Amino acid sequence: MRLAWHNIAHDRGRFLVTIFGITCATLLMIIQGSILIGFLGAASKIIDATDSDLWIAGRGASCFEFPVLLARNVEELAHGVPGVVETSRIVTRIVPLRKADGGQPLVTLVGADPGVGPRFPMPAVVGSEGGAVEPHALLIDESSSSLLDASQPMPQSVELNEQRANVIRRTSGFSSFLGTPYVFTNFVDGARYAGLRRADVMFILVRLQAGSSLQGVQRRLRERLPNADVWTKAEFAKRAQVYWMSQTGAGGAILAAALLGFIIGLAIVSQATYATTMEHIEEFATLKALGATHGFVVRVIVSQALTCGILGYVLGVIVSGPAIRYARTAIPWLATPPSLPLLILPVALIICVLASILSVRAALAIEPAKVFRA
Repeated sequence: MRLAWHNIAHDRGRFLVTIFGITCATLLMIIQGSILIGFLGAASKIIDATDSDLWIAGRGASCFEFPVLLARNVEELAHGVPGVVETSRIVTRIVPLRKADGGQPLVTLVGADPGVGPRFPMPAVVGSEGGAVEPHALLIDESSSSLLDASQPMPQSVELNEQRANVIRRTSGFSSFLGTPYVFTNFVDGARYAGLRRADVMFILVRLQAGSSLQGVQRRLRERLPNADVWTKAEFAKRAQVYWMSQTGAGGAILAAALLGFIIGLAIVSQATYATTMEHIEEFATLKALGATHGFVVRVIVSQALTCGILGYVLGVIVSGPAIRYARTAIPWLATPPSLPLLILPVALIICVLASILSVRAALAIEPAKVFRA
């Protein structure tokens, strides 16, 4: 509306402050949303990378990073269940990695059988047929390149849990959110590096025969393995995400920061909108004296706030692009789906509408007769 825009343009300084507040709130909510989505994806990244139908885990294992050893005969018992066509094993443990310079950072070792899936990082021999696995070989995610000597070519010799190993290649897409980088190897070497006995296993991944009932095989496995948990891949991924969000405090911190962005935007826009309304309060009294309805006054004030909100939102989205790219250098698992900014738009508009409440009340309470007073 023309009157709303006139009121905004009358005080450009306050207008810019209002836009700046919405821009900051939008930017903060997009960044926090990216952290939340990326965190959830990273919490189940290893699980999602497999092609398994079911996961068998030790009783009480809440996520991949905190496993419980399974009984030695679990894999044999699982093979005997109708509908199971293939099983694969995975072990994981946090162990020290000694670099060439003597440093010993902790890493999350992951050892898996080749059958876990083609998307899963596996140190296969380059150019080999059938995906032959190279022994004593490791893969490290490119986000953890600081573990290696940048001046030396691959392979590089390291010590993993006081045992010799060779980092043969880098992988990508598996940055760790725990501060302990992922190191991938085959199952046999992984068990050895982790200091486990040959028969020890932490997770068994199950692939079903085509046409088999997922729920039916899951039920039969649970009956045959009463001391183990049997989850579908989606269930175990969800369990891991819920654990990291609700049990570690990370989820509360991320949501609190997003709420802070909402409050910051609400406070700044409320103050600026209220100040603009009070500055033009006699004009609203004049309008009411001339017969303007309450609805007209409300539309003017809300239009002012929404105009600032939309402009601030657009600037926030524009700024968020380079800000996210810069943040990803420190947080590689950050994820910003294209739909995220669209989800933030209603929130930004809600901020503007809520911020208008005090201004609307003040404008509606003004007496039309005030304009005639000396």
